[in-house]
Amino acid sequence: MTPPRGLNALHLHQGHPDFLDLPWHLPLEEWRPELCSRLVEVPRGLSRHTVVFVSYGAHIYALKELPVSVGQREYDVLRGLEERHLPAVTVVGLARVRALGEPGDEVAVLLTQYLPSSLPYRVLFMNKGLARYRERLLDSMASLLVRLHLGGFFWGDCSLSNVLFRRDAGELQAYAVDAETSELHPKLSDGQRELDLLIMEENITGGLADLAAMVELPATLDVYETAPSIRQRYERLWAEINKELTITPGESYRIHERIRALNELGFSVGEVDLVASGDGSQLRMRTIVTDREYHRHQLHNLTGLVAEERQAALLLNEVRELKATLTREVNRSVPLSVAAFRWLDERFRPTLSKLERELGPAADEAELYCQVLEHKWFLSEQAKRDVGLEVAVKGYVALRREQPALALLRSASAPLPGVEARAEPPPAATPEAPPAPVARG
Repeated sequence: MTPPRGLNALHLHQGHPDFLDLPWHLPLEEWRPELCSRLVEVPRGLSRHTVVFVSYGAHIYALKELPVSVGQREYDVLRGLEERHLPAVTVVGLARVRALGEPGDEVAVLLTQYLPSSLPYRVLFMNKGLARYRERLLDSMASLLVRLHLGGFFWGDCSLSNVLFRRDAGELQAYAVDAETSELHPKLSDGQRELDLLIMEENITGGLADLAAMVELPATLDVYETAPSIRQRYERLWAEINKELTITPGESYRIHERIRALNELGFSVGEVDLVASGDGSQLRMRTIVTDREYHRHQLHNLTGLVAEERQAALLLNEVRELKATLTREVNRSVPLSVAAFRWLDERFRPTLSKLERELGPAADEAELYCQVLEHKWFLSEQAKRDVGLEVAVKGYVALRREQPALALLRSASAPLPGVEARAEPPPAATPEAPPAPVARG
């Protein structure tokens, strides 16, 4: 007799566990710690579907149960977002689970990798230690929508619950989480963008109204004014990156000025279109933006470090300051690559080593270092002089011990609460069902 529930098939990407030791013979809503020792609790947003989180070593994965057609659709969209390098969670695989009584006697389980150091919006509003980030939410939501629309992504259900936020040197970076109703196109029409913005306004207003019934919102985040404010920020940013300039043939310097202005906003410029007017006396210039990771790319090329966009901009500023200091000391120009090597060797790595000894490993080393730089700026303002990195590190350690809420989320190398570090056992099939075929793509 065929068991009423079990794993039919599992398609996985390389580099992840096979997940065969999970209790696939049970619906996700019935998974309990006593039945599955891998279950963990993490900060989460609201979801219309059952979602559980499991831990494999230092990595956490989210599993969401969906109808088969919806699960396949979301899997395909998330894969497309990854291929286009757009800010969203990383999809790991898709399972088909036998479930008698469901349409086609099957359900899908979508597997995604949990975004380290991320926070749902409710945590930002309900944790007093994170109050400083609440107003940054508006800019990060607007920026996320601009980036997704530039990449041809129609969301169809943009809301605060469908976004995760990561701290980024005093700002926030937003990532799309839910793509059940989404579509990928070569390019969005103005009508598609307008519809997405209308849905965003309706969903965010409703979400804040629900939250206001639970906690007191900051005065700067009005229930009915927040969503229109996000839209206004979106429209300003969209207009800035898509505007056309009229220049004369002798004003080539304005092309470089335009590219530099977009780079300062974090956008990379892929192409520049120049079209002559009827008599050839003027040129219409339009820049084609590819992504908002200009500083991330530059920092990675120089140092190999992976950071968020604002973190990267802040770290590059320190590298450039060191370059100026070295140039002055040797009385000749020093390449930025040389300054970057010295910065890694003399500042970044030694500072993180000191912090690890004092505070333990951090989940996000770039963010930790940026927090130290921010504290250095604060102390220097008070002292009316540069207090130096060593003083800043000591002051930051003392501050962190006084205010634990400043701590970043769990380090990727630290064991999860309630989960002992252990070697991975060989996967064993549940007695209720035979092992399903695992396809790796």
